[in-house]
Amino acid sequence: MELYFLLLLVSLMVAALSAGFPVAFSLPGSAILTIAIAALCGYLFAGDPDAFFVNGGPTEWLNAGVTNFRSLYWIVERDTLIAIPLFIFMGIMLQRSKIAEDLLVAMAQLFGPVPGGLGISVVFVGALLAATTGIVGATVIAMGLISLPAMLRNNYSKPLACGTICASGTLGQIIPPSIVLIILADQLSSAADQANTLRKADYKAMTGEFSMPSQFDVVSASAGDMFMGAFIPGLILVGLYMLYIFVSALIKPENAPPVPYEGAYDRKFLFRVFMALTPPLLLIFVVLGSIVLGVATVNQAGAVGAIGALLMGSYRLAPKGNRHAYTPAILAILSIVVIGYLQSGHDLNIKSISNDSDRQAIYLAMAAVAVLLFAVGWSIVRAWRTENILSDVMMDTAKTTSMVFIILIGAAMLTSAFRAFGGEELVKHYLTSLPGGFWVQFMVVMLVIFLLGFFLDFIEIAVVVVPIVAPILLADPQANVTAVWLGVMVGLNIQTSFLTPPFGFALFYLRGVAPDSVKTTHIYKGAVAFIVLQLVGLAIAGAFPSLVNYLPNRTHLTSETAPPPNNPKLQLCLEDMVFEQYGRTRPAIEQAVSTMKRQDLTLLPEQYRQNLQASLQAMEDIFDRVAAVDAATTALQEYQVGYQPLHRQVRDIERDILKLGQKIKRIDNRIKDIRYSEEPDDAKMALLQQQIEQIERDQQTLKAMIPEQWADDYQQHTRLAKAEQKARRLYRQSVDDSYQAIVDLRDMMSSVEDLQALQPQIEGLRQVIREQPQEQAIEQIKSVSAALSPIKNAHTIKSKLSKARRVLKKKQDRDQAESELNQALDRLQQEMQWRQQAGEQLLQPLAALDEVVKGTIGLRMQPRFTVDQAENIAACLSVHRDISLSF
Repeated sequence: MELYFLLLLVSLMVAALSAGFPVAFSLPGSAILTIAIAALCGYLFAGDPDAFFVNGGPTEWLNAGVTNFRSLYWIVERDTLIAIPLFIFMGIMLQRSKIAEDLLVAMAQLFGPVPGGLGISVVFVGALLAATTGIVGATVIAMGLISLPAMLRNNYSKPLACGTICASGTLGQIIPPSIVLIILADQLSSAADQANTLRKADYKAMTGEFSMPSQFDVVSASAGDMFMGAFIPGLILVGLYMLYIFVSALIKPENAPPVPYEGAYDRKFLFRVFMALTPPLLLIFVVLGSIVLGVATVNQAGAVGAIGALLMGSYRLAPKGNRHAYTPAILAILSIVVIGYLQSGHDLNIKSISNDSDRQAIYLAMAAVAVLLFAVGWSIVRAWRTENILSDVMMDTAKTTSMVFIILIGAAMLTSAFRAFGGEELVKHYLTSLPGGFWVQFMVVMLVIFLLGFFLDFIEIAVVVVPIVAPILLADPQANVTAVWLGVMVGLNIQTSFLTPPFGFALFYLRGVAPDSVKTTHIYKGAVAFIVLQLVGLAIAGAFPSLVNYLPNRTHLTSETAPPPNNPKLQLCLEDMVFEQYGRTRPAIEQAVSTMKRQDLTLLPEQYRQNLQASLQAMEDIFDRVAAVDAATTALQEYQVGYQPLHRQVRDIERDILKLGQKIKRIDNRIKDIRYSEEPDDAKMALLQQQIEQIERDQQTLKAMIPEQWADDYQQHTRLAKAEQKARRLYRQSVDDSYQAIVDLRDMMSSVEDLQALQPQIEGLRQVIREQPQEQAIEQIKSVSAALSPIKNAHTIKSKLSKARRVLKKKQDRDQAESELNQALDRLQQEMQWRQQAGEQLLQPLAALDEVVKGTIGLRMQPRFTVDQAENIAACLSVHRDISLSF
């Protein structure tokens, strides 16, 4: 029965949208109405309002909508959507300040003489506007009003001209900063959590293990990750558009003839091009560069972009001839430069003031901030006074933001209703039952999204379809795709919704401003070629996931919050890199170890000498450990070639058996409900019991399909996998232990000056113990002990001081406390003596050894990767690894 209400839900939504009802009301209205009808039918025909819901009842599912509403506005941790109004404001302000007009005119004059130059200039400007405004309608209308007449006047093919303008306008959906990418990041963050839960349940069911290793977790996506992931595919699309126009112009010159510039390419022309290009490029660098470099979060970058748009709009809105047109922008730039310069040389924190220089730096920074605020305020006043543009921009921003958020809430309620009637399980069952695994499922989802693009807007697709299908696709361990890659693929696919007739919004935008000589068929015909190019770009991003995953990984690994090299998720890639380096660095490592062995190690205490000797021997044995890992890995990979099909076949059968078991549980629960109802129906219970017996027979049939060699082959694979894990574990333990001994010894020999600095304080404790009151003496001893804590292996001294403090506290025996202090001083002298002598002889060769091995043997113990190492690891992580054999 639930299936009928699911069909009713979809029918009501389609009918409401087809009738022209606003999306913001069609989605939640369909959900609320269907839930109400299901509850009423359950009450009238079954005596229970919950009867026709898969789980729970109408109250629970309506509350789910309220919960989603609260999650959008009241959960502090969910701040991804804060960036939406900021980027919307930035885009509308730049559009109203007519930056696009300056760009289009300048680029048309610059590229015009090239075959297809006007079309190439439109694509170039579309890419720049996409990275600044990101508003499809505004971009298409601006280029349609400015570029289309010029292209037609110069005998451009009408379909080519129309298709170029429409496609260039849609670049704002994939080139960051993009609203659709922010929405997808928000949807995918929750989808990744659900997928992780599904994957953990699958791991437990298949292996019997309760805890899934962290390296198998589903990788989520933030808005910043989505921006970085979409950047290269966006540039690929731009390149495809330009290449298509240029090739079209070469094959059929009459379609896109060159347009010579009538003026001179002099300094005035170059200055005009410079002034048209520099502001948007600078804003792109500030907004995206701050995210790439890890300086700012997406929300902070959005705020910077909004302020930058205000400053850019300020000089563009100023009346011609106004000598102060550029003053606010200049003041803002100078203030930022001053703040950056001061920040590079001082800690601009009032709590950190240590001298007059810091105090002066803070005063100067405060003055620079005041000037910056003055410049921003000046820009705000100018935008407000110039035709009341600021008020219009704020109003449009509020309207657009409200529309987006209302659609998000409505979509959340629709998704809740869809799940209430078993829609999610239905979709999951359909997708997982498709032959061909993940890629068939993925192609079906992409096809559905592409077809929905003919009728629905990008927001509806993003917030309705993605939450349903994304958890299923992300949970698949065979493909093991990242949420960033899936989000970019969906974003590229959704982008076609602006070009696909009959409801492609970009087509309507251009139709509204195109002259009468341009027919609707010209616009549709021109869009077809660019739809094909978008699908080509989609295929390229799908075939080469590194194009999407590399930049997010690199940004993550080079940021201030980067994970340390010993993070479990990085080990396979780290070892691939290090093992390759061993082939080049082995002679240098062996030479450095040999040099260290020849040193006079008798200068070290017995314990540390033995530790160092064991460390050096372990370093020499590292290459044997590497060979063992390589041998175990090779043996496992060779076995997996023949074993993999069997594993997947059996796991599919076992999953089907588990599904049948879950079905038995549901039927059994129905039998219990009937048995304990007011009027038990024996006939119905008997029928349900027959169904259980039939399902159990189906389970036995499936079990009989498992090949006889499965148990032996599985045990052999498990043995080889454990052998590889053990080899890697022994290698990691060996490199960590061997390098840790080097680091400890180096730190101890480098700490002589620290011990010498504390010597007067420790000696002064003798007088403190004799003369000071007991409580004060205890506190001073405690203070000196704390000062010893950062010094490596000073515990022998610290333990005697602690004993002196305990004696003084419990026994109040000052003589015994002083005796313990004397022993601490003796140990201090011993420590300083051997550390200084050993440091003079051994510190230099030890540092040389550290320099040789810190990028290989000692890499796991480093606090962070170098840039080169991070790039190497990021490239490795960007490839999707099949982990299905671990399930």
